[in-house]
Amino acid sequence: MARPCPLLAFCGLFFFFFFLPCLSCPEHQKQALLQFKSSILAITSSFNSSNSLLQSWNSNSSCCRWDEVECSGTPNSTSRTVIGLQLIELFTKPPVSSTILAPIFHIRSLERLEIPENNIQSEIPAVGFANLSNLVDLDLSWNNFSGSVPPQLFHLPLLQYLFLDDNSLSGKVPEEIGNLSRLQQLSLSGNNFSGSIPPQLFHLPLLKYLYLDDNSLSGKVLVEIGNLSSLRTLSLSGNRLSGVLLSVSSKGGLEVLDLSDNDLSTEVPTEIGNLPNISTLVLSNNRLTGGIPSSMQKLSKLEKLYLQNNLLTGEIPSWLFDFKGLESLYLGGNRLIWNDSVKIAPNSRLRRLSLKSCGLVGEIPKWISTQTNLYFLDLSKNNLQGAFPRWFLEMRLEYLFLSSNEFTGSLPPGLFSGASLGVLALSRNNLSGELPKNIGDATYLEILTLSENNFSGPIPQSLIKVPYLQFLDLSRNRFFGPFPVFYPESQLSYIDFSSNDFSGEVPTTFPKQTIYLALGGNKFSGGLPLNLTNLSNLERLELQDNNLTGELPNFLSQISTLQVLNLRNNSFQGLIPESIFNLSNLRILDVSSNNLTGEIPKESRNLVGMIRAQNSPSSILSTIFIGFIGDSLSQKLTIPLEIEDLMVNWKNSKQGIPSDNLNMYTLLDLSNNQLFGQIPASLGALKALKLLNISCNKLSGKIPTSFGDLENIESLDLSHNKLSGSIPQTLTKLQQLTILDVSNNQLTGRIPDGGQMGTMVLDPNYYANNSELCGMQIHVSCPEDEPPRPTKPPENDNKEPWFLWEAVWIGYPVGLLLAIGIIFLTGYFTLPPPSNRRHRPQRPIRRWN
Repeated sequence: MARPCPLLAFCGLFFFFFFLPCLSCPEHQKQALLQFKSSILAITSSFNSSNSLLQSWNSNSSCCRWDEVECSGTPNSTSRTVIGLQLIELFTKPPVSSTILAPIFHIRSLERLEIPENNIQSEIPAVGFANLSNLVDLDLSWNNFSGSVPPQLFHLPLLQYLFLDDNSLSGKVPEEIGNLSRLQQLSLSGNNFSGSIPPQLFHLPLLKYLYLDDNSLSGKVLVEIGNLSSLRTLSLSGNRLSGVLLSVSSKGGLEVLDLSDNDLSTEVPTEIGNLPNISTLVLSNNRLTGGIPSSMQKLSKLEKLYLQNNLLTGEIPSWLFDFKGLESLYLGGNRLIWNDSVKIAPNSRLRRLSLKSCGLVGEIPKWISTQTNLYFLDLSKNNLQGAFPRWFLEMRLEYLFLSSNEFTGSLPPGLFSGASLGVLALSRNNLSGELPKNIGDATYLEILTLSENNFSGPIPQSLIKVPYLQFLDLSRNRFFGPFPVFYPESQLSYIDFSSNDFSGEVPTTFPKQTIYLALGGNKFSGGLPLNLTNLSNLERLELQDNNLTGELPNFLSQISTLQVLNLRNNSFQGLIPESIFNLSNLRILDVSSNNLTGEIPKESRNLVGMIRAQNSPSSILSTIFIGFIGDSLSQKLTIPLEIEDLMVNWKNSKQGIPSDNLNMYTLLDLSNNQLFGQIPASLGALKALKLLNISCNKLSGKIPTSFGDLENIESLDLSHNKLSGSIPQTLTKLQQLTILDVSNNQLTGRIPDGGQMGTMVLDPNYYANNSELCGMQIHVSCPEDEPPRPTKPPENDNKEPWFLWEAVWIGYPVGLLLAIGIIFLTGYFTLPPPSNRRHRPQRPIRRWN
């Protein structure tokens, strides 16, 4: 056997150690990536390098061998550089600044950079991306980038794919975007862009997919589809566009056009009929008027047509059912009319059909039975009557909506014999009888709404065993009997058994996932059970209108997720526990019409939900996702869940607050109890309150001046108490206040009339029975408003008035004559009576000479 040549072995070793570095990435790129990794480790303490995608990143190997790193050439190439990084969901907590990307900008050979679904915030680094002139694919989606889009991005000459969707970017869509002449896909959806859409977007010759949905874009937009011969998908949904002008030519290759969820108020553009390749047309949730244009008949490739929730009028044209490829047809929520006299023989094989509120009368149209591929059917809000036809039970539907009709009879057991049924909505009909015992055979049932019918009897235990059931609404019926026992590990999160005939103690056997629990309007008695604290996800608890007694327990504060607590109209007594005011998520508290006593808790600073307005929606979503509209769309088709309104005493009348907007309301109602003492000034800190009702109690003292800080208050009811003093002038600051009721108290002084107090509803009854109130609102003048009485001018001792001398010259002789007359009349000048002696004749007087 020949011995190996030592020289050959030496040459082999020399080649291995000398040329191996040439097979690795450049050292400066390797060091840049290692620096990027160390920055991540330094920022986030929750980063676990042993389980991360960057575990393979170490100094002992070539970066071309690392995970999520792509290099040029092949593994046998003599020179390789980093051209691609795929860094998806590397760090989600805590948020990091965009400066963490600085090391990556040293790799100027990058062609593909994907960093979606991270928690990167602040502005997009402009200078850094200017260095990456070789970029072809840039994905920054699903982060928290803010500010405007830097113009440097629009000077990347090779860029073909740009994804900036689902961030917090704002400002206008830059006109410089027209510089990206090679751009094929652009997504700016899910941001805060505003203003008009620049026309330069419609002059990109290679653009195939354009997504601008879910922004705040406004105005009219001229879509020059003739200049976009390569365009396949255009999505402008979820904006504020008021009009769309289509400039269409036969060269247009558009297949998907989505203009839904805007403010379009014109008629459906007839130019849509000139789009020969259109397969998906979405115009839903606008204010489109007029009829369905006949030009649509030319859309021979139409597969999905969504026109629901507009203001369309006229008859539903029969030619809509002539499209052979039509799979989805949504016409519900308009003012369209179904003509029963027109015979329908569909050529299509529909899979989804919505004719909600289309004026269907009588039995379910039989032509629907020919649609054997149908799995979604919405015929709600019509005037359909009768029982379920037999052919209807054989269709294997997955989503069935027949609410708000006039169906009668009981539910046929065959409706639940198939395993495909996922959603069944039959609320607001005239159905009766007991629920079929085999209802649990619908093992894939997720949503069941049977409210406002005449069902009775017990609830079958088989229903409780359905493994995927999440939403159960049996309210406003006549169910009774033993309350069902739910499995703790069930997925059921929405339970509404209100307004039935259940009795006994409040049940506690509910799934741990329960978010919404409504048991009001029954005959439950006793106190609140401690086991309610096991519902660690509970957000809404309604037990109003029952016969509950005892005191409000302190353990309610342990349900930290609670947002709505409604215990109205029961027989609770005792004090309001101060611990309830520690529920930081509580936004609505209604304990009115009970027998509660004592003072209102003074500590309210922990009621964060009533102090700061909550913008985030509740976990009780009003819609669920059931599938995609089309394969090329990211928008999902939604189904409204008919969650019951929350009934409250809103502005002196019983009103229902829509549950889908419940996060917009913050209420505190303590009325109709036996509360006494002074109103705590700390209530003025609840700035998010829209309604505060503490009427019909025994409260005394003054109205706190801090109520002037209730900046969102709309209704303030303090009536039927023993309040004294004046109405604070600070209430004039309340810009949202529309109703102030202070009647039947002991208030005094002037009613403030400045600011909002001078513009809200002027109903004198809101101030009645306060004997010492005054003001323009009750047409009673205040003492300081009465005009002064005239006074006698002062006498002047140095100057005599002119009439005194007249009195002297005129009054003196008149007075003298009057005196003489009075004396004469009183007898001073009466002659004496004659004497008995004879009078001697008087002698004449002698005159002496």
